[in-house]
Amino acid sequence: MFADRAKIYVRSGKGGDGHVSFRREKYVPNGGPDGGDGGHGGDVIFAVDEGLNTLIDFRHIRKYKAGDGEPGGKKNCRGKDGDDIVIRVPAGTVIKEAESGQVVTDMSGDNKRIVLLKGGKGGNGNQHYATSTMQAPKYAQPGQPAKELELVLELKVIADVGLVGFPNVGKSTFLSRVTNAKPKIANYHFTTLNPNLGVVDLDGTNGFVIADIPGLIEGASEGVGLGHEFLRHIERTKVIIHIVDAAGTEGRDPVQDIYAINKELEAYNPEIAGRPQVIAANKIDAIFDPKNSPVDAVRAEFEPKGIKVFPISAVSGQGVKELLYEVNEMLENIGEEPTVFEQEYFPDKQIPSFNDPYTVTYDEEANEYVVEGPRIEKMLGYTNLDSEKGFNFFQKFLKENGILEELEALGIEEGDTVRMYGLSFDYYK
Repeated sequence: MFADRAKIYVRSGKGGDGHVSFRREKYVPNGGPDGGDGGHGGDVIFAVDEGLNTLIDFRHIRKYKAGDGEPGGKKNCRGKDGDDIVIRVPAGTVIKEAESGQVVTDMSGDNKRIVLLKGGKGGNGNQHYATSTMQAPKYAQPGQPAKELELVLELKVIADVGLVGFPNVGKSTFLSRVTNAKPKIANYHFTTLNPNLGVVDLDGTNGFVIADIPGLIEGASEGVGLGHEFLRHIERTKVIIHIVDAAGTEGRDPVQDIYAINKELEAYNPEIAGRPQVIAANKIDAIFDPKNSPVDAVRAEFEPKGIKVFPISAVSGQGVKELLYEVNEMLENIGEEPTVFEQEYFPDKQIPSFNDPYTVTYDEEANEYVVEGPRIEKMLGYTNLDSEKGFNFFQKFLKENGILEELEALGIEEGDTVRMYGLSFDYYK
């Protein structure tokens, strides 16, 4: 089964904590601080792999984590950086934030490799905080937290031309005749379960890429059958070849078939429905009464609307070359680059610090504001609050992490008490 959509979880690496230590050497009784810095966390990187054409691997592995940075050590030893994780996807994969559905990046065109989530920076060791007045700082900086995201990956085929039409109208046969693609061809509805791509080589032209979009049925735009999975593949195409069974070999009216498919395109995305379209009236080799050809009815209905109709036989090749040259001319007149989806979600600006969350609450009974969280507790353990520099360092941490802002949002006033893990402070601006 072709897989063109997957939901995964990604997390960058946490930065390693800075280290607190002091030189302890013979004949150096008052050695200075020598705590090393923490290593940086690994990045989450997405890269295009030209050898992939499905998202099937993501059905089996759904969690991807970069390595955490190691903490700093004694003797100014810096912690090792965490390993990056490189996630390989097919060209044309659109990466979206799962909850909002907003586009994070589109792995198309020149966008072959992107750092999606940066790892947390390593914390500074206590060597950085030594001054002439504070020669033995007993605090270091914790590493920055990891970032995490739930993502939806969608593969949207990159092709200049998309083939649409009901199942079993001859799209796969047409594609196999005009390109180097080798689709499986059988007389079943939904025989094509994945978009087949092929390159059309025409004398005197640059050629173009064509995709057989799997057969649509009425209700596809509402998700009936495999509607949404199939329809997303024509979002990039510039020209649509609408293939119809002109002979009506299954007893359907070709004119009504065209209207039905166009209605699904309009319901799914009106912009797609408005793209240039040409009709390939296929299976003319199965029309046994040329004087009353159904092709005439198709022409009478659609050519006055500016949609050209080409009678073809995908089996014998009759009329195919004329159709392809017309499509090539349409592409040259459009002359624009394939659709690339613009970024809507910016992880650096929108991701909160999921790791080591904190809470800011008001305890009515004690008439105190309470700040708690693993990172707060860790910072208190690192910081020497008895020194002025250490206290200022801790205050800066509270401000940079938005904790003071949250206290003010709860209505704290000067002189009120803030409690953090058994320690109480008076609040002053």
